[in-house]
Amino acid sequence: MNTIDQPAVLPDVVAAHIAAVNAFDTDAIMATFSDDALVNDARREFVGTASIRAWARRELVDDKVTMDVTEVARHGSVTVVRARYDGEYDKTNLPDELVLTNYLTVTDGKITSLIIVRNEPAPY
Repeated sequence: MNTIDQPAVLPDVVAAHIAAVNAFDTDAIMATFSDDALVNDARREFVGTASIRAWARRELVDDKVTMDVTEVARHGSVTVVRARYDGEYDKTNLPDELVLTNYLTVTDGKITSLIIVRNEPAPY
């Protein structure tokens, strides 16, 4: 991970978020976000509690998504978490091992932004 400052430990709220995702618990997932949080997943933006709750329920809980963390790093104020994803979602055109990068910003113990990206290797 050449562009990331340094290895890091998961902030408590990020660890709680991942545990909640893996437990398929919508309320626990929502407890990790600030009221005005922003999520960007697959180039779709979800802002605020109602929108993020609908996304979490439909796309994490209902699809039984799990995250297996492979790497954690810090880049300035952003926590970068790479994880293997699995679940009961449509896997058409996805690799056998789906690794997504999560860029999280935390303020006052809550996630204020979560951006989830399927990165491609850099050409240089």
